[in-house]
Amino acid sequence: MRFLVTAIAALAAALADATVVPYLGVAGAHPHVLVVAGVIWTVAAGVECGLLWGFLGGLALDVLAQRPLGSTAFVLVATMGAAALLGSSSGRARRLAVVPIAFVLSLASSLLFIVVYGALRGPVPEIDPVHVILPGALYDAVLAAAVGPLVVAAYDRRQPEEGTEW
Repeated sequence: MRFLVTAIAALAAALADATVVPYLGVAGAHPHVLVVAGVIWTVAAGVECGLLWGFLGGLALDVLAQRPLGSTAFVLVATMGAAALLGSSSGRARRLAVVPIAFVLSLASSLLFIVVYGALRGPVPEIDPVHVILPGALYDAVLAAAVGPLVVAAYDRRQPEEGTEW
């Protein structure tokens, strides 16, 4: 059931990222809903759901935004793998660790996408990451702070407690 929820949510986030999100900019910063929601869900549900999120959401966004097919999927699968690694190593502090994880991985995925897109479409543009990527990553961290701990806590609450069944 969680894989079906993951697939539907990833497709919905990709659709939102391609349609509504460009209008949600604040002072030139735009959120990366697919990345933030994927990182939150990966920290909460685990690596399998994260990789499914990255692959399906990335392919959907590639088709909707008319990008080279597989470029966003590659970046998101790498990002969700890193989110699973960082989320599993944070232990019981996952609820609060999701915010810095989302910030760091938003920066990393934006930089990786610029390199991948530049490799597939032409030369890598010379950008100033502080002025171009950092505002979006800060926006993503605010979104993760607002939603992330609640999602991780709700997911943990629904899971059965580990222990010996007698």
